[in-house]
Amino acid sequence: MSQDKYESWMRAALDCAHEALESDDVPVGAIVLDEAGNIVGSGFNRREADHDPTAHAEIVAIREAAEVTGSWRLDGHTLVVTLEPCAMCAGAIAQSRIKTVVFGAWDEKAGAVGSVWDVLRDPRAPFRVEVISGVREEECAQLLNEFFTSRR
Repeated sequence: MSQDKYESWMRAALDCAHEALESDDVPVGAIVLDEAGNIVGSGFNRREADHDPTAHAEIVAIREAAEVTGSWRLDGHTLVVTLEPCAMCAGAIAQSRIKTVVFGAWDEKAGAVGSVWDVLRDPRAPFRVEVISGVREEECAQLLNEFFTSRR
């Protein structure tokens, strides 16, 4: 897969992340693509808007993709997200059988796809997920840094 494709997909996830700002939520965005590269799910953090601690961008996008495809099994699908998934989201990724995760910025406090934990590539896990990190990393990190700086 070409790096240009990943960059284009991350641009779509960043567009979703900007939508989170409207509800004063942490700007994280995610998209789910089918095997042909079509977006079948998208989401952004909605914890504040929905008063739901599970409404992370990844979960919102996975739920939409499952609805659109008519199946909880997202075999062969790719999740693109602006921030390294947390343990909850990594669990949902594994349970939905997503094949590939592409993320931008690392989450040194709660990341579960390589920084703090590596849930998706743990040798004891029943499913293996390909992980591609650092796509448009600076742009993804800058959006988060600006958000948190404005609240301090």
